[in-house]
Amino acid sequence: MSQSDPTDHALAAIASILDHSESHREPEKATLTEESVSHDGAVEADGYHKFGPGPLAAIRFKWTVRRDADGDYYVNETIGENSTPIVEGPMSGEAAIKFVDERESEARRRFDLLKSEMTGRGAINFADRDGGEI
Repeated sequence: MSQSDPTDHALAAIASILDHSESHREPEKATLTEESVSHDGAVEADGYHKFGPGPLAAIRFKWTVRRDADGDYYVNETIGENSTPIVEGPMSGEAAIKFVDERESEARRRFDLLKSEMTGRGAINFADRDGGEI
């Protein structure tokens, strides 16, 4: 088989989620570089970025704030490493950071819900909601 089967990627993702031997990973924090922190300790929006949750880099979200020549801020949202970004903006630097934080938080919440349902903790709620068995 010379081509990669998409099912293999899905099964690998499910296996990594269900693998209880892996220690719990802390959520990734936004990357702060020396350039992204101003002299008074405030976070500079340009270059601020976060990654979404998930076991595969090929399907992981990334949000990156960038500043254009006019001083406006934009957020590039990508999926995987080589996708064309979806661009949000223009907005202020504070709004861009808030946008990134909210998108990452929502992605993490949805990922945790999906993971919970896949590992069986959400299966009871699913059966109750449909009024029957799984």
